[in-house]
Amino acid sequence: MPDPYEILSMTGIGDLKNIKVGVLGGGVSSEREISLISANEALKALRRQAVDAIFIDINTCDKEKVKNLLSCGMDVVFIALHGEFGEDGRIQQILEEMNIAYTGSSPLASSTAMNKIKSKEIFFKEKIPTAHFTVWQEGSPVSPSMGYPVVVKPHLGGSSIGLSIVRNAQDLNPALDKVSALNNKAVLEEFIPGRELTVGILEENPLSVIEIAPKTGYFDFTAKYSDGLAEFIVPAKLADDIRKIVQAVALKAHRALGCRHFSRVDIILDKNNCPYVLEVNSIPGLTTHSLLPLAAKHCGISFDELILKMTLMGLNEKRKKS
Repeated sequence: MPDPYEILSMTGIGDLKNIKVGVLGGGVSSEREISLISANEALKALRRQAVDAIFIDINTCDKEKVKNLLSCGMDVVFIALHGEFGEDGRIQQILEEMNIAYTGSSPLASSTAMNKIKSKEIFFKEKIPTAHFTVWQEGSPVSPSMGYPVVVKPHLGGSSIGLSIVRNAQDLNPALDKVSALNNKAVLEEFIPGRELTVGILEENPLSVIEIAPKTGYFDFTAKYSDGLAEFIVPAKLADDIRKIVQAVALKAHRALGCRHFSRVDIILDKNNCPYVLEVNSIPGLTTHSLLPLAAKHCGISFDELILKMTLMGLNEKRKKS
C-alpha cells in the first residue's frame, strides 16, 4: 500500500499532518449501534495512518445542537451515520451550510437514495431494471397487485430493518405492522427469486461483484451482522459477460441517483441472468461484516486505504468548489 503521505501529496491537498478529521457516528436511527461500530472502525483506520481524527457522537437531530457539535475546526467530516439523519441528506445539508467538507453524496442524492419510492421511480425512468412495486400508506387497505410472495419494507431506512418476505395474505398485516413501527409508508415489491449480489462503487468505478448466500432464510439484519449466518463469495461466480452487465447496471443506478465518491448497489440476478436493482446505499457499512470493504480488499485496497480514499474524496470535493 502506498504511504498515506504520498497518497495525499498526489491529491494536491497538502500535508496530511495538518488535516483534522471528524468521524460522525451514532445517530438517532434504529441503526445507531451499527453506526457506532462503523465509526469506530473508520476512526481506528485514520489514526493508524497518523491522521488527527476525533469521534463525534451525533445523538440529536436538533439542527442548532448538531451545528454546535460540528464547530470544532475540522477540515473534513467522515460520515459513518446510517439511516435517519445520516443517509437522508439532513446532516449533509447542515455541513453544506457550515461549509465543511464531508465524505459521500450530496444532500439531494442522499435523500433520494434513502427513499425507496423515489429511487425506484428514477430507476424506471432511466430504464434500470427493478422490481415492480406498490406503495402502502399507514391506515389504508392494501392488496398486492403482483400477488404473493411479496417483499414488504419501509420506504426509508436500511440494514433490512423492518423487511419481510410475505408468502400469503394472512402474514401481510403483521409485516405492515412491523413497518408501521418505523415508517408511515411501505414499499410492496414483486418478489424476484434469484442470486443476491452487491456491487461496491468507489471513485466512480465498480468493484468486484459479491454474491451473498444466507445460510437460512434471507439476508436480513441478523444475517448481516452475525458471524456465520451468510457466506460472501467474492468474486461472485459469474460468466464474464454477465459480470460486466451487473457492474454496468450498478454504476448506472449509482449515477442515476446522483451519488458520488462511493456507494453499494444491491441486486438480484434472476434465473435468466437479468440483474434487478434493489437499492443504492449511499453510506455503506464499515463493520467487519460489511461488503464494501470486502469488495475493495479483493481489488487490492486495504481497509485503511479505503477509509483514506473516502476521506480524501471529501476533501477534494470542497477543493473543486473553491
